[in-house]
Amino acid sequence: MSNNVLPFYKKSSTIRSIKNMVVLNRKEPFLEFVGDLVIFAVSLWLSVSIRNGYFPVWSDFDAYFIPFGFLFAVWILVFFISGLYDKYTTILKDRLPGMIFNAQLINSAIAVAFFYLIPYFGIAPKTILFIDLLISFTFVYIWRIYSHYFFGFKRKEPALIVGGGEEMKELEREVNNNSRSGLNFISSIDLDKIGGIDFADEITNRIYSEKVSVVVIDLKNEKVEPILPHLYNLIFSGIKFIDMYKIYEDVFDRIPLSLVRYNWFLENISTSPKIVYDIVKRLADILLSLILGILFIISYPIFSILIKLEDSGPVFFIQKRIGKRGKIIKIIKFRSMSVKEKEKITNIGNFLRKTRIDELPQFWNVLKGDLSLVGPRPEIPELADLYEKEISYYNIRHLIKPGLSGWAQIYQNNPPKFDVNFDDTKTKLSYDLYYVKNRSMILDMKIALKTIKTLLLKAGK
Repeated sequence: MSNNVLPFYKKSSTIRSIKNMVVLNRKEPFLEFVGDLVIFAVSLWLSVSIRNGYFPVWSDFDAYFIPFGFLFAVWILVFFISGLYDKYTTILKDRLPGMIFNAQLINSAIAVAFFYLIPYFGIAPKTILFIDLLISFTFVYIWRIYSHYFFGFKRKEPALIVGGGEEMKELEREVNNNSRSGLNFISSIDLDKIGGIDFADEITNRIYSEKVSVVVIDLKNEKVEPILPHLYNLIFSGIKFIDMYKIYEDVFDRIPLSLVRYNWFLENISTSPKIVYDIVKRLADILLSLILGILFIISYPIFSILIKLEDSGPVFFIQKRIGKRGKIIKIIKFRSMSVKEKEKITNIGNFLRKTRIDELPQFWNVLKGDLSLVGPRPEIPELADLYEKEISYYNIRHLIKPGLSGWAQIYQNNPPKFDVNFDDTKTKLSYDLYYVKNRSMILDMKIALKTIKTLLLKAGK
């Protein structure tokens, strides 16, 4: 058998062996969660000890167990919404002190309101509460800043990255600058710049000369196909391989558009319907839209009068959007633009947009089945037609029902608005593809909780 021909079963074996390595520690959020619970419990025990002047026995301690146990659950939820259980990218590392401080301030306010406003859970003396807030605040801050030293990360493995484009550079920067990643890219090969060099010899020489133990490679790139036999032989030298799009997805929670090809969509998107998930999600949409629709019913008389008083015209604004499988749907909002002066937002409209109250009527769209509570945001038909012509695979986001809030809305820093923006829309699509591929009730719950945080922050501005 020729050395230049790789049998199908061996090629499959090579590709399968590349899919098993995780660069970031997925157990870390769970360890952080356990550490937080321990800190909350120890802080309460120390607070009771300091207040009473002796180490308490269980009979002294159990009176605080139920009220503080409920409070701890709320605190953990605040931590989750604040992003303190997200993966530690370098961006998050820079924001971490501020995130901890803000979350603890919210938790302190909740604790004070909890014990002072609910007599059933009142504790006496409440000095214990303030001691506990001070101790837990200090311990949590120290724990979260320095916890990675306790997780026993191994030495970073020397790695080679083989690919091309800006996303390869972005991945290389993130992994090398992240103290919690398990790799260190000591060399790279740009597939777009290899020219006339012998690619197989080049990658082999770098692996051995620089003692590389891991190769991160764009397996979907056609320039890689001829060297797969050489990669297969390197497995016997103990070299580990990772498909670049998988590590990118694991690190950034979005799909790298420059790395995916048609075969990726056939493998990851063209799957059997998620029947149970779809049924549960539809039932949740109906139930929650009925409950939250009460807010619309209550607010309708108030805001309809305010809209009419400031700028006579219709109360609602109806707009065409792209729904599931490209179907045109009509979504309804409280009108925020002036009918007298084009392109001007009214004063009440500015408030409605800022607080997202203008979208309350869309619960009717959810109840009808045009929208879901969670999913890719529906696009304007004219923009969708333009993007489909200019952005590869754009129409994939229309395979599922659009939503009021989505993965891109909570993670993209600069989402595109109503103006044409190809770069931001490509980034948005990368997040949408991640959701289409990985959608589940757990992911939907995470988006819903993060959306609550976004709404609260906007309302406070």
